[in-house]
Amino acid sequence: MDPIRWMMKAKRWAQNPPSMRQVIFYAAIIAVCLAIAGIEWIWGWPAWLTPDRMRVKP
Repeated sequence: MDPIRWMMKAKRWAQNPPSMRQVIFYAAIIAVCLAIAGIEWIWGWPAWLTPDRMRVKP
């Protein structure tokens, strides 16, 4: 969460850009995350994935 660190990383990436293989890898990860978010947004969260609250007996 440090903007200075982000700027330093952006400077390093601009001077020495990542390989095309890394760019494709990161793009694929982002695409998978967006696909999962889109599926969840369209069909909703399945009930079987919702955790049940456990009661604590005193």
